[in-house]
Amino acid sequence: MRKIIAVIALCCAPAFSAAPTGIGKFLDEDLTNLEREIVPLVEEMPAGQYQFAPSDGEFIGVRTFGVQVRHVAAVTFLVSSAILAEKNPSDPGARENGPDSLKNKEEIVKYLKDAFAYAHKAMASLTDSNLADMVKSPFGSGEMPRIKMATLITAHGFDHYGQLVVYLRMKGIVPPASR
Repeated sequence: MRKIIAVIALCCAPAFSAAPTGIGKFLDEDLTNLEREIVPLVEEMPAGQYQFAPSDGEFIGVRTFGVQVRHVAAVTFLVSSAILAEKNPSDPGARENGPDSLKNKEEIVKYLKDAFAYAHKAMASLTDSNLADMVKSPFGSGEMPRIKMATLITAHGFDHYGQLVVYLRMKGIVPPASR
C-alpha cells in the first residue's frame, strides 16, 4: 500500500507544483484578472470589425482592433519567455504586432488565449526566491528582475485593454465588464 501511495505522490507532484505560490500566486491572480477582462471584450467585437481603427482626430495611423489584440498577445509571449528564460514560442512580428498571418477573429482570439496560457506557465515558475533574479529583457535593454517582467504583462495588457474599450464603444458596443 505504501508503494502505491508513493507512486501516486510521485506522479501527481508535478501537477501540484505547477501552481504558483507566494508572490507568484498574487502575480498570477493579476494576470487572471486581466484575462477575465480582455478576453470577453475581444470576443465581443464582431469579426467584421477586427480591421477597424479610428481615423478621426489624433487617431491617424493607430493599430486596428485585431492588431491591438495581436500586439497584447505578442508582448505577453515575449515577456513570458523572458521570465521562463526560454525561446519565445511565438513570432513577435514587426513592432511586436504578432504574426501577420493571423487575420480573422478566430485566429486572433486563439493567439491571445495561447499567450495567456503561456503567461500562466511563466507565473507558475515564479518563487519568492527567484523574483529578483535578473533575466534578459526581450526589448534589448539589458537585464531586468523577473518580478518587473511579471508586472509588465498586466500593466501593458491593461493599457491596451483601455484602448480596446474605446474601439468597442466607438462601434456602439458596451464592453462586457461595464454591463
